[in-house]
Amino acid sequence: MTVSSEGKLTTGHIGLNVTDVARSITFYGTVFGFEVMAEGKEDDRRWAFLGRDGQLLVALWQQSEGTFSTNTPGLHHLSFQVETIDEVNAKADVLRELGAEFTYDGVVPHGENGESGGIFFSDPDGIRLEIYAPTGADPKKAPVAGAPTCGFF
Repeated sequence: MTVSSEGKLTTGHIGLNVTDVARSITFYGTVFGFEVMAEGKEDDRRWAFLGRDGQLLVALWQQSEGTFSTNTPGLHHLSFQVETIDEVNAKADVLRELGAEFTYDGVVPHGENGESGGIFFSDPDGIRLEIYAPTGADPKKAPVAGAPTCGFF
């Protein structure tokens, strides 16, 4: 009998369908500091691989129309972790300058018996995103009473 031993499992990259890959490269580069690792510029095959420190994190595929839909199965939201609430708030400032749409004004505590919390917003295609820190969120300062744990509902 063979017993399989499974090693560490981590999430690889995330692939997102977008309507304008150049616009999304600018957005994700400005907000997250992603660099273009590779890019396809053929008219019918526009794509970009974005990452940091040589690691692929997000792949953009220009192959959709309209805006992100919460009415069909698929991605609920994409979340990125930073180290501190100060970093979350600094990212919120960048997003405001870009005119991003926020779900709530301010940090939303996760409410999982800890101090984690983040900001919830949409990219230019309406894809729901979160930036959070594992500590530093103050549940008393939630933007709305009973804010949902995940920030999107």
